[in-house]
Amino acid sequence: MPPTETRMLDAEGTRLHARLVGEEGLPLLIVMHGGPGLDHTSFAGFLDPLADTVRLALLDLRANGRSDRSSLPETWTLAQMARDVSAVARALGAEPGRYGVFGHSFGSFVALQHAADHPGEAGVTVPCCGVPQASWLDSIPAKLDAFEPAHLRERVRSSWADEAQVQTEAELAELMDRQWPWHFADPEDPRIAEFAAQVRAREPRFAPDILRAVSVTGYGGLDVTGRLAGVPQPVLALGGRFDRTCPPEASEEIARLAPRGEVHLFEQSGHMPFVEQPDEFLGVMRDFLRRHLVGRAAT
Repeated sequence: MPPTETRMLDAEGTRLHARLVGEEGLPLLIVMHGGPGLDHTSFAGFLDPLADTVRLALLDLRANGRSDRSSLPETWTLAQMARDVSAVARALGAEPGRYGVFGHSFGSFVALQHAADHPGEAGVTVPCCGVPQASWLDSIPAKLDAFEPAHLRERVRSSWADEAQVQTEAELAELMDRQWPWHFADPEDPRIAEFAAQVRAREPRFAPDILRAVSVTGYGGLDVTGRLAGVPQPVLALGGRFDRTCPPEASEEIARLAPRGEVHLFEQSGHMPFVEQPDEFLGVMRDFLRRHLVGRAAT
């Protein structure tokens, strides 16, 4: 088992919780969860095997999870969270250009914002199941109306509607249990229950106030479409062929716009490829990191 520790890291007026997995001396990969309102436990250990290649810093984003809850709502922005990424890299002793940034779902929005606002600071950027502009999410209501199987439709549709009014951690945990089928290619995949149980076993800390605040702004109002051309580092856009939230065409667009962009689509996955196709996911990640980060960080 790779060495594991937790730290609270200073980041522009607050502290961020990080679960560190892997040996010191390996190149750093900063990992950001989806949500908002979730935390690093939503990866449920599926990324931990990458510690044979990089040292993982699985963050709880600003005011999420076990990070300090004292930061002000006006700081709950993609731009501030992007600055937090650079602060975390500094706190962990990673030099510019010699660390990587990985984000899933909402975390990919932060990763892309970081790449656009701070080009070249990360040695590589990996947006997983993301979009370059929030307008890509406009199709979600129509997809919810057509969601199959029909017996799960109202359960899933109500979970999205409740994001703007959820009040407690328990309510957000129950909301996610209703919503998980939406995020898998097969909404009745038996692995959904197994995955949810794995997350619960890690005692997640939910932040309903963050979800309420950010969901009503279109999940931060991301728009880096016109700025990806200025991102110098390699960018690997990962997507799921059956992703209902962040469609695979958005990942292809990210890769097309970034000068050193690559894309990999998981052909049997929805929004959760690290759960749905874990072996392929780990293989693709290791290959990319070894080609573009590991050797560079060692020189």
